[in-house]
Amino acid sequence: MTDDTLTKALELFTLTLPCTREQLDQTRTQLLHTWNPRRFANLTNNPKKYMQAYKKAEEMTRLIESSYALLSALVIPDKVSGDQHSC
Repeated sequence: MTDDTLTKALELFTLTLPCTREQLDQTRTQLLHTWNPRRFANLTNNPKKYMQAYKKAEEMTRLIESSYALLSALVIPDKVSGDQHSC
């Protein structure tokens, strides 16, 4: 993992360190909803434009999942309180 990869993941999730597991999960859910490839089905009747949007959404979904995996690996339980986590 490089600092650049971490920075891009944080930018995608619009989070800053430290962040909580709850913030990370909530942002992931929102991003996956926004970039769900099925949402692009009714945006255009042009098959070429549809496939471009669909492929972009698939690419973003993969990026969201890989960024989530990276950021969730950084979540460390807080020693003071078992309920809170931080990135």
